[in-house]
Amino acid sequence: MRHDEYVQYDATGLAELIARGDVTAREVLQAAIDRRHTVNPRLNAVVESWDSEALAVADSLAGPFGGVPFLIKDMDGMYGGHRCTHSSRAMADWVPERSSEIMNRFQAAGLNIFGATNCPEFGIMGITEPELRGPARNPWNPDHSPGGSSGGSAAAVASGIVPIAHGGDGGGSLRIPASNCGLFGLKTTRGLVPLGPDEGEAWDGLVVRGVMSRSVRDSATALDAIKGWEPGSPYAVPPGPDSYLAASNQSPGRLRIAYSTRSLFGDTLTADAVEAVDKAASLLESLGHDVFEYDLPVAPQEGAKAYLTIVAANVAREVAWTQTATGRKPESGNFERTTWFLNQVGQVLSAAELSMAKEWAAHMGRRLSGLFGPEFDLHLTSTVAREPVRIGELEPSSAEKAALSVLQRVGPAPVVRRVLDQLAADSLNATPQTQLYNLTGQPAANIPMHVTRGGLPIGAQLAAGFGQDALLLQVAAQVEQAQPWDGLLPTSA
Repeated sequence: MRHDEYVQYDATGLAELIARGDVTAREVLQAAIDRRHTVNPRLNAVVESWDSEALAVADSLAGPFGGVPFLIKDMDGMYGGHRCTHSSRAMADWVPERSSEIMNRFQAAGLNIFGATNCPEFGIMGITEPELRGPARNPWNPDHSPGGSSGGSAAAVASGIVPIAHGGDGGGSLRIPASNCGLFGLKTTRGLVPLGPDEGEAWDGLVVRGVMSRSVRDSATALDAIKGWEPGSPYAVPPGPDSYLAASNQSPGRLRIAYSTRSLFGDTLTADAVEAVDKAASLLESLGHDVFEYDLPVAPQEGAKAYLTIVAANVAREVAWTQTATGRKPESGNFERTTWFLNQVGQVLSAAELSMAKEWAAHMGRRLSGLFGPEFDLHLTSTVAREPVRIGELEPSSAEKAALSVLQRVGPAPVVRRVLDQLAADSLNATPQTQLYNLTGQPAANIPMHVTRGGLPIGAQLAAGFGQDALLLQVAAQVEQAQPWDGLLPTSA
């Protein structure tokens, strides 16, 4: 199978070709490997390769994606017997003994895992520029970031290495790279997809796991494969449809869709981000929905601080966990400066401060539950505040690096709360739109919508009430049919 043929199909289309016998799964995988050889030296999207193992089993795989090549993020789920670094020097040689439940379900669906993708250390950043692996690059323009933390997966899908790839989302880590690379990315309702058996919660409930894809039907089929309760799960989810794929093919009816061009956790949106919202609002109105402007009652500074408090506390937990995983005591030299600083912040924060941050999230979830349904069915914003940043643009300045080095030596206790306030004010300005729905647990999706004047994508974000994932898929499918984005591939890829 030639790569120019291979990249014309989504995962469902490839599975259909294999099932009909038009092509073998081994031939499809070889096309994916060839594509990786062509584009990955420039993009650095794939950082682990398991070609021989995948080729050996390719033609024996069954399920809805039987034989479709698949890449997993180098964190957010363990693939037993395969290295998982979390893009950290501290974990550079770690090999988990068993797979997480989501990996078992991916394999049961017939997805053929043949490598792992690049990500920032412990998934902390909204860019993918780890010191361990080097930066992943955006196929639309390699001078720019694919976003993070599932940036390598997004670059791999957008460049045609695979039609679908695994990722996680703790603050936008599926939706931000999907926006930056022109893909469909769904963050599901908290608890709908398993995290176990080795995790009950990830980032105190902020993190969910899933996929990015080129089509709604691929994401819906993947959700059917991975959804469902597992023993020990701490969350209950309202009953959903038997099949999200079948639900996505149904009409959502006439909906009330509120929209906003306000930045949720940052300052302002660029003209391109506003245009993405305006385009989406106009398209949804043309599809028969009632569309009106409505700003959510969110205090940006409070929300950003609550989010960063939870993140810092959990970075401290993850740094401590590396000793459990590897047997080596955490030392600052084995972690990036930002990671180590957040670890120190997390150690200084009190239990009361973490509890207050979680209570803010719970309160906001309850408040929004009184709006989604009674006031409107969906809420529309941009997914990000601006076009994808340039590689290195968010690298700490020399002065910031010096300050972080000092804090590494003396500890942040004297300044931690002032620093948190400053981080809350500044750190989310490029990507302020996604964290709210991790805090509240609601589903949200990036829908490809706009290409900036600089030739880079910006998506629109649709959010729904808790447990209303099917409704999101229905509307996304409507938009995809009215304004197909599958052919919207980067010219440089």
